[in-house]
Amino acid sequence: MTSKPVAFLLADLGITKSLSRPYVSNDNPYSEAHFKTLKYRPDFPERFGCPEDSRSFCQDFFNWYNTEHYHSGIGFLTPEDVHYGRAEQIVKERQAVLNDAFSKHPERFKGKMPKPMALPEAAWINKPAPENSDPLRH
Repeated sequence: MTSKPVAFLLADLGITKSLSRPYVSNDNPYSEAHFKTLKYRPDFPERFGCPEDSRSFCQDFFNWYNTEHYHSGIGFLTPEDVHYGRAEQIVKERQAVLNDAFSKHPERFKGKMPKPMALPEAAWINKPAPENSDPLRH
């Protein structure tokens, strides 16, 4: 009995590798990015004294991460803004500021109207296949 490499099997099943993160079995680009943001915070301690210390730190961190930290993957908005439907209004307000800046100093923008970053339509770790497709046939 012979076997093909796992990479070929995954390709046949329509599973693609994430190339932007380390090649590990539990690779999840969202959790990896989240963990890196956590570790590189200036106030991240060398060590936690006890589990309660780590819980307290993480409660503050996750509040900041979701309500104050601007994420490049969602148009430099906060997850809270996107979740509660404020994103569209914020993007409109940003566009108004950019329009004003452009009208006053077009030379700063090389004559091209600036635009705020667009929101992605969706973000996926493993995008689901369309309902009418067979995941085993490609």
